[in-house]
Amino acid sequence: MGLDAVLARSLDEEPGYPDVGATRAAALDDAPLPAGWNHLRHSEVVGSGPAALDAAGKCIRGWGMHRGAGITVTASAPVADVGVTTVSGIGVGPLRLAAPCRVLWVVDEATVRGFGYGTLAGHPETGEEAFVARLGADGEVRMTVLAFSRSGRWYTRAAGPLVRVFQGVAARAYVRAVRRACARSAGS
Repeated sequence: MGLDAVLARSLDEEPGYPDVGATRAAALDDAPLPAGWNHLRHSEVVGSGPAALDAAGKCIRGWGMHRGAGITVTASAPVADVGVTTVSGIGVGPLRLAAPCRVLWVVDEATVRGFGYGTLAGHPETGEEAFVARLGADGEVRMTVLAFSRSGRWYTRAAGPLVRVFQGVAARAYVRAVRRACARSAGS
């Protein structure tokens, strides 16, 4: 099934797991991620100054972070806002996996930009992921990717720890994409 068809099917879906929305407190208030899940937390400096924060926010919320990491994205809106449905295509050709998600929360404040989304039926995993850029008092812009998840399909259960490796690789690729966006903003 193509990504557009998965998107159309997913528009009326809702996340069906416990702890919906828990990434918000973890990302914004440094609360712990829910117990009983696999956790991911990756954070790196991606730039400095308000212009870098603006560039990071646009890259994150405009799906540029995903595309810059080599992931195909189809979404119900061009920008991540609460209620937007997105389907990421992971892999190529007949091996492409469709990963539908719903944006659960957004932050667009003077020093913090980003969003969190939760998985929908058919996603290879079950859980949430959040992407936040924060301008610190020292002027550095730090991007954090965090997630709580567990296997949602037979093939992710079979892949076992390889799924966690892939998630870590994806988190670092997201950060690199945002860092490139911040560097482009500094050069303009």
